[in-house]
Amino acid sequence: MLQRSFYERPVIQVARELIGCYLVREIDGETLVGKIVETEAYAGPLDRAAHSYSNRPTERTKAMFQEAGHAYIYEMHTHALLNVVTGRVGQPHGVLIRAVEPIAGLEVMKQNRATVKRQIDWTNGPGKLTKAFHITKALYAHPLNERPLYIEEGEKGVKIARSPRVGIANSGRAADYPWRFFERGNPYVSTFRK
Repeated sequence: MLQRSFYERPVIQVARELIGCYLVREIDGETLVGKIVETEAYAGPLDRAAHSYSNRPTERTKAMFQEAGHAYIYEMHTHALLNVVTGRVGQPHGVLIRAVEPIAGLEVMKQNRATVKRQIDWTNGPGKLTKAFHITKALYAHPLNERPLYIEEGEKGVKIARSPRVGIANSGRAADYPWRFFERGNPYVSTFRK
């Protein structure tokens, strides 16, 4: 498992280096594994697109002000979205896990995504992957170096590309920050829309 020191570094660096790592979810005696292929960095009080832009903890964002390596999970529409808290305590930076490539536990993922026909669509977006891995708000503030949800060191030498983040609107210049990282050529990377 990646230790807290991995997450205590600058958010852009963590977002980039999570590409190729493995997201692991243990549930009901099964182990689900996905290679992280897409992330986005959110730089707290400096970033108009971040939930913690005001730099004040709220009931929704309090996990972002905790120690690095905790899960910040929020709901958007019907989706739970998984973020990793980075930096120092009180420095509310986070990395959104946008997409993973399924590696193990495929039968469970298939059951969790029973209404989705193509495997490629199980985990190629932030709300899709949390459904496939059964990641809910019950795991809010969970330390990501402990079971049942954690991240492990992954593949080395993954070819990484970067772009502006997806779906950022009404955020001024923040919409153009090239803080989205993804594995070049991986089919599980979400479709980019401006």
